[in-house]
Amino acid sequence: MDLSYPKEYEDFRLEVRQFLKEHGDKSRNVGEEMGRPTQKLKDWQNLLIERGYACRTIPKEYGGYGAKPDILHNVIITEEFNRTQIRRGISGQGISMLVPTLLELGTEEQKQKLIKPTITGEIVWCQGYSEPNAGSDLASLQTKAHVEGDYFVINGQKIWTSSAHFSDMMFVLVRTEPDAPKHRGISYLLLSMDTPGIEVRPLVTMTGKAEFNETFFTDVKVKTDQIVGKRGEGWMVANATLKHERGMIGDPAQLDALLVKLIELMKDETVNGARLMDNPIHRDRLLKLQARVESAKLHSLRILSNSLQQSFEMLPLLIIKLNGTHLSHDINAMGIDMLGELGVLYEDSPYLRSKGTWQFRYMFSIGLIIGGGTSQIQKNIISERGLGMPREPKPQPSAANS
Repeated sequence: MDLSYPKEYEDFRLEVRQFLKEHGDKSRNVGEEMGRPTQKLKDWQNLLIERGYACRTIPKEYGGYGAKPDILHNVIITEEFNRTQIRRGISGQGISMLVPTLLELGTEEQKQKLIKPTITGEIVWCQGYSEPNAGSDLASLQTKAHVEGDYFVINGQKIWTSSAHFSDMMFVLVRTEPDAPKHRGISYLLLSMDTPGIEVRPLVTMTGKAEFNETFFTDVKVKTDQIVGKRGEGWMVANATLKHERGMIGDPAQLDALLVKLIELMKDETVNGARLMDNPIHRDRLLKLQARVESAKLHSLRILSNSLQQSFEMLPLLIIKLNGTHLSHDINAMGIDMLGELGVLYEDSPYLRSKGTWQFRYMFSIGLIIGGGTSQIQKNIISERGLGMPREPKPQPSAANS
């Protein structure tokens, strides 16, 4: 079996490598992972789009590069950026979740107006899904919107609203048809975070930072044309977005980049003068993680291949988030272990390695196992929707509650 790449793809790899050699220094110090993109990061993103290394298949008329889908091109770009540990540009909920939703279900006006400023970092988005009593059971959401003239008027509360404290816009689920069954009567709206009546309160997590927020809506007015899909059919739109969210959270490319960082750490750190990489027990543990990452990458290629062939199998899509979040946590856990006693340090210690990023990622990755639907809920979804198993039985009301 010949697994070598055809010459056109090897030429493309050389092209990517040359680009990274000439321009890779422009990606340094482009800004923190959490927060609004700096101008330097936006400049880097624009260069990547211009050369086709970001937003590669988004049509040119919407600000993308406009290339035809090609699995091997995507693989080569990911491999070369990860190999050199050069940042791939801007990511986040707007680019990874909303843009593909708009390409699939948005109006032409929405595509023309919103996609380009989103992929270039001019508009930062947050997601208004979860509520205090509607997290993994998202369809139970109670934030309501009624129509007054040309406006939806929204009242209610969202929670775990990632990046709401610095976002420009939100895509939000609200109940517009209160008498409809819970999976119906929901609408998917787009709104500006500057709209009067929105209050954002940051929530500090165990990382010590406030990545999440609770968001309150009091008589918030949104034009009735700021809706994706039809009124009352937001659950269908939401599931299109959730599909992309699972892919973003469990992204094998991010796992591969994280594994590269772990390998570099094991090459650099020493115990009694010996590199951690030279310890056979550590290498064995690393090899197991490396095999799992390779499996996740191949699984991602299977999904990409299916999509190009218009074969949308449900089960492969459902596995990504569950597998990816646990694998990410396991890689970060090994990084903490490799740091030894330094792994328990945090924040301002002068002995921190990599500015404490291993400690931050370790704790943040625990949250991702919960976020976007807990692992327990993901297993139910996989069994019911992917494998066709019967739904989990609901407990009978107790005599005390009857």
